[in-house]
Amino acid sequence: PSPGSCQPKGATEEALRCEIEELKQKDLALDQEIARLLSEGYSLEELEKHISLLHEYNDIKDAGQMLLGKLAVIRGVTTKQLYPEYDLELSD
Repeated sequence: PSPGSCQPKGATEEALRCEIEELKQKDLALDQEIARLLSEGYSLEELEKHISLLHEYNDIKDAGQMLLGKLAVIRGVTTKQLYPEYDLELSD
């Protein structure tokens, strides 16, 4: 079953079985993705470093968004209106 497809309407035990099955499927899919990346020449260390850098990027981006939001409130404008002033794209 695909994630989220199990929606048992009964006993808690059945709900747990369904959740376990979904987690097994996710685990299998992740193992397959890791195997694919390893077969393409990536190393586990490289993948872990990449994930770490993505987390750091997201943390920095979140902090920037928070600062833009506070500045927008102070100025009485929307965050979107500040983007051109700082040469930001709406997709940033």
